[in-house]
Amino acid sequence: MSHHSQTQRFPRRSTLTGIAGIGALLLSACGGPAPSTQDGGGLGTAEEHVQITMMSNDAFAQTWQDQLVPEFNKKYPYIDVTIDSTPYDSLLAKGLLNGTSPDPDYDLITLDDPWTPQLADSGLLLELKDDAAEWTEDDYDWDDFNTAPLAAGEWDDGQYGVPLRSNLLLMLYNKDLYQKAGLPEPTANLTWEEYMSQAPKLVQDTDGDGSVDSWAAGLTWARGVLSPPFWQTVLNSNGGELFNEDMTPSFNTPEGEQALQTQVDLLKYAPSGASTYNYTEPLDAFRQGKVATLFTWGSAYRSAAVDPEVTTLTPERVGIQTMPAGSEGPGAHRGIWSGAVFKNSDNPEAAWTFLQWMSSKEGELWASNNLGSFPARKSTLSTEPEEEWLAPVFAATQDGFDVAASGEMWRPRAVDSNAIQEILANETSAAVQGDKSAGEALEKADEQIRDLLGK
Repeated sequence: MSHHSQTQRFPRRSTLTGIAGIGALLLSACGGPAPSTQDGGGLGTAEEHVQITMMSNDAFAQTWQDQLVPEFNKKYPYIDVTIDSTPYDSLLAKGLLNGTSPDPDYDLITLDDPWTPQLADSGLLLELKDDAAEWTEDDYDWDDFNTAPLAAGEWDDGQYGVPLRSNLLLMLYNKDLYQKAGLPEPTANLTWEEYMSQAPKLVQDTDGDGSVDSWAAGLTWARGVLSPPFWQTVLNSNGGELFNEDMTPSFNTPEGEQALQTQVDLLKYAPSGASTYNYTEPLDAFRQGKVATLFTWGSAYRSAAVDPEVTTLTPERVGIQTMPAGSEGPGAHRGIWSGAVFKNSDNPEAAWTFLQWMSSKEGELWASNNLGSFPARKSTLSTEPEEEWLAPVFAATQDGFDVAASGEMWRPRAVDSNAIQEILANETSAAVQGDKSAGEALEKADEQIRDLLGK
């Protein structure tokens, strides 16, 4: 699927429900957002500071407020930043309401990977490369970003967000458990066929008491937005795609069925009850040495391998790399939190200045070394990090960005991406839980998505 195909428009259905429908109704009622102030609102003075407010995911909002904002204020002392911690499930709806308000409470929002098309298409976000060009530093260097994370903030030939927290679906592995099983450590050349043949050996009795106490795999099997990216990545690594050029579903194929079946089959080599695993449960199992390989977001590496308060493992015992390869090469699934400026902000210059600093070479390097955040810039990923454990993480992240860009391994890029992903989560979960076959689940998902998009 080409990048051009991802921004194809398709007919909006009057029957659309959920957040997308709410956004459309709000825009209709309010006539769209008010334009940002012409002068941008300035950067403040010693006598009169500029106040800006960001809504952000509660997983990292407080850390940014306590540690990152004071660092930013060393360079920009007259911009007062408040970061409002917002639960993930309400962040998008809250952003839609703010973006259409004549009296907005927020200047900025952090957007999960699939949300940019909806807010940008509704006219709620400031286009950054052109509309904010006069406030952009000469050395900001757009070309230094890796293609995959920067593209998360793009829509319809515009740039509406910049990567603030990069992530990828990667593979963590326990070196000790591989050694006990008599298996070589995984490399980027490991194929899914090879991995599945090794998996039975990774189900083992590690303490010799006659009972199995360690298994092969951990990942998100429970129904949710974090479940479909796994089989989607397997599909992409075999050259498959979710949609074709005109946004018609193209996953209901033998390749798609095989990819979903891989996710189902891995349950054979997982701990009892693993079908209920969401994000935390497989991570806990890995940290306790109960699973040899963990397919999860790379940002979990620190808590899996570094933080002694939550893990029994150490960086020397935990490897990280791209997911096993299909016929077209390794797999990695992009997950980016982008920062965006609301078009109705009273202080877009200060808001964009804050995002610029966070995503600049200086700010990104600081966040990587001090907060453990994954960078998006090629220059940052090519540096030697201050923390030794970050070195293999940086290498795997760069490899993952290259893989994700070449195979366009990310969630659907469409105004209705959330609704699409909900359908995929519902139906593929039915296959994982044994209520449907993989083929039946994909056939039903295909039917529902075609109805949603009017195909």
